[in-house]
Amino acid sequence: MGERRRSWWGWGWEDQALDDAQVRALAKALAAALARDDLEPAPAPLLEQIELPPSRVRAPASLAPMCTDASYDRAAHTYGKSFRDVVRAFHGELEHPPDVVAHPRREQDVAEILDWCGSEGLAAVPYGGGSSVVGGIECDPGDTFSGVVSIDLGRLDKVVEIDPVSRAARIQAGTLGPALEDQLRPHGYTLRHFPQSFEHSSLGGWLATRSGGHYATNYTHIDDLVESLRAVTPAGVIETRRLPGSGAGPSPDRLLLGSEGILGVITEAWMRIQDRPRFRASAGVRFESPEAGVAAARAVAQAGLFPTNCRLLDQQEAATSAGVSDGSALLVLGFESADHPLEAWISRAVECCADHGGSVPDGIRASSSEGAAGAWRSAFLRAPYGRDAMVALGCIAETFETAVTWAGFDALHAGVVETVTSALARVCGGGTVTCRFTHVYPDGPAPYFTVLAPSRHGDQIAQWREVKEAASDAVLAHGGTITHHHAVGRDHRAWYDQQRPELFAAALRAAKGVLDPAWILNPGVLIDR
Repeated sequence: MGERRRSWWGWGWEDQALDDAQVRALAKALAAALARDDLEPAPAPLLEQIELPPSRVRAPASLAPMCTDASYDRAAHTYGKSFRDVVRAFHGELEHPPDVVAHPRREQDVAEILDWCGSEGLAAVPYGGGSSVVGGIECDPGDTFSGVVSIDLGRLDKVVEIDPVSRAARIQAGTLGPALEDQLRPHGYTLRHFPQSFEHSSLGGWLATRSGGHYATNYTHIDDLVESLRAVTPAGVIETRRLPGSGAGPSPDRLLLGSEGILGVITEAWMRIQDRPRFRASAGVRFESPEAGVAAARAVAQAGLFPTNCRLLDQQEAATSAGVSDGSALLVLGFESADHPLEAWISRAVECCADHGGSVPDGIRASSSEGAAGAWRSAFLRAPYGRDAMVALGCIAETFETAVTWAGFDALHAGVVETVTSALARVCGGGTVTCRFTHVYPDGPAPYFTVLAPSRHGDQIAQWREVKEAASDAVLAHGGTITHHHAVGRDHRAWYDQQRPELFAAALRAAKGVLDPAWILNPGVLIDR
């Protein structure tokens, strides 16, 4: 039996992609939603039919055993999994694959690879699970470099040490989500960080992009789970002190968190872990209007209940993702604990929702896998595979997210929906924009927008870019952030430059100049020389 492989051009496992019958069923549903009768799937690409540019680089003998220039490895490391990445890969547009993919087995290997890249003028692009949806690992550094090395941390995949007294674990950065949880589970622990990309993303990637997990409140950001970090930079190793908290100046951990591989290669971290939950409770709360759902979500967020799930879906998302057919908006509520039953918490949250007209037709349940909440969760996990099928059908299928204060939400939501709807009509002849909350805070929500529109093969990227620019401009114009948890990469770079204070940009350039004097790490991301 052959080894199970990840798709080199699309999301996830090759054997989990939608089959022909599922793609045609999706085409039929999209044709009705988009009023188009010409959605015909193009065939998935075959790597054997694509001629990659020859590798310009040969690894030195000391590094050769951990390096490869095999076509599959180079193709799979060319892009991440953003819409633009998948469209280009689907059409065989692999103009800038890495010349070499390096698989270090230990931290010293990483240091030696960076030394080699620095001495030979090679760009070095750190690679975790390859799930970036913002162009964060693209291997196109321009003409300044003589080649590109993709540094895949996948073999640094161990939970090295557990401190049960402090409830923390030292974990290598290349550990993917499932392997991380598998190694913690026998000890009764969990990291409790589950982004949608969980199966195909790594601890180092979560740290480098300031990942947000599945949970809607309270310790959902990877930042909150870090005790200390260790990273290899071209100038040497950075290791921060392991502490529960500190007021000693600006945090060195914060310098590396969100650095997206431009300052160093994160190799391991001490992470705060938790006891595995034993108690759960969930409810799907329906509202006649999304405005009532917004008010209820704010009430729950400001009540100090800290639900694990507090996701508000507008009517269209509730219908398509959770099977809600009565025209209601849906608030997916969930609680979990390793310590105590949750009846009081879920009951109080439902009371908050009832104050704003919310009803719970399926009742409160002890599992999040049942009812409308369970239907939504299943659709959520399969969504990236559906996105790939929509690319094959020649559609635009994109998401973007932000965060804004509660006071600013109404204006942002109205402005973004109006702007994007207008752009879709102008660029694509129509399309849909839906919204849900992924996270809620006492002072504001994180709205997550989904865009679906008809397009044509050959036009997808140009049309996507025009809609993306309109959406991003609207987000910033109405007080939001260009990204809440998807990172910056190349796709958000122009708007990150506007959001970031210029003096901070100068400080970041100075830090990079010290840690990466030759500017070899992930060129084009976050900052320019």
